[in-house]
Amino acid sequence: MGLVLIILAAFLWGVSGGIAAMLMERGWDPLVVSFYRGAIGFLCFAAWWLARFATIPRPDRRTILWAALAGLGVAGNFTFYFLSISYANVAVAVTLMYTAPIYVYLISLATGAVRLTPGFVVAIAAILLGVALLTQLVGGGDRLSGLTLAGVAAGLAAGVSYAVFLFGFRNAASRASPVVALGIAFLVFLVALAPIVDHRELMAVPLSGDIYLFVLLGLFGAGLSFLFYVLGLRSASAVAVSLVATVEPVTASLFGLVVLGQALAPGQWLGMAVILVTVTALSIRRRTP
Repeated sequence: MGLVLIILAAFLWGVSGGIAAMLMERGWDPLVVSFYRGAIGFLCFAAWWLARFATIPRPDRRTILWAALAGLGVAGNFTFYFLSISYANVAVAVTLMYTAPIYVYLISLATGAVRLTPGFVVAIAAILLGVALLTQLVGGGDRLSGLTLAGVAAGLAAGVSYAVFLFGFRNAASRASPVVALGIAFLVFLVALAPIVDHRELMAVPLSGDIYLFVLLGLFGAGLSFLFYVLGLRSASAVAVSLVATVEPVTASLFGLVVLGQALAPGQWLGMAVILVTVTALSIRRRTP
C-alpha cells in the first residue's frame, strides 16, 4: 500500500505541473498560481491537524524553525518551478527540479558528512550531461522552441529550493508529526509569498472561470499528494520512495505532450532519462543501509 501511495503522490504532482501550465497559458501570473497551490495545501493540512488536535503533540521551538526552513524551500520550489514552466516547458522544468539530490550530496560533501567517491564523481558528470542534453547545450539546434536561459535557471533554482525543503522537512519530521511539520511549512510559504504576489489578480481568481483549475491544482499539487506521500512513507521501502523521482517527470512530460502539445527532441528525452536514472540510483544508494 505504501508503494501505491508514493506513486499516486508523484502522479498527482506531475498532473499539477500540467494544470499550472494551462493556467499560465491563460494569462495567470506564476506567483498567483504558486500562492493558490500552497494556500489550498495549507487548508488541507490545517484541517487534518485540527481533526487530530488532541492526539498530536505540540511542536517545540526547534521543530518550528526547521519547518519554517522547509516552508521557505516550498515557496522557492513552487515559484521557480512555475516560472520555469512559463519560460520553458513542463518537461524541462520538472526534470531540472529533480537535480535536487545532487545539491544535497554536495552540501553533505562540504560538511564532511560523506566522502568523495568515484561513483559520486560519475553521478555528478551524468547529471551535468543530462542537463546539457535536456537544455540542448549538447546536440542542440532549434528543435525546442521557447527554451530560455531564464527557464533553465528557474528550473535549477527550483531544484535548490527542493533540496532546502527536504533538509528542513527531514529535521522537523524527526522531532514532530509530519502533518505538523507540513502545516507550519505551508503557513510560512503563504507568509513569504503574500507581500510579493499581485493582490488584485489574487482576488480575481475566485470570480474567474478558472477557479476549478486552481482548486484542482491545490488538491493535486499540495493537499492530497502530500497526504498520500506522508502516509506512504510509513510502509514504503527505499526503492518505493525513489520512484517519486521517475513517476512525476514522466507524468508531467506526458501531460505536456498530450494536453499542451509541448514536444521534446530525441536528445532531450535521452537527457531526461540520464538525469532520472542517476538521481534514482543515488536515492536508492543513500537510503539503503
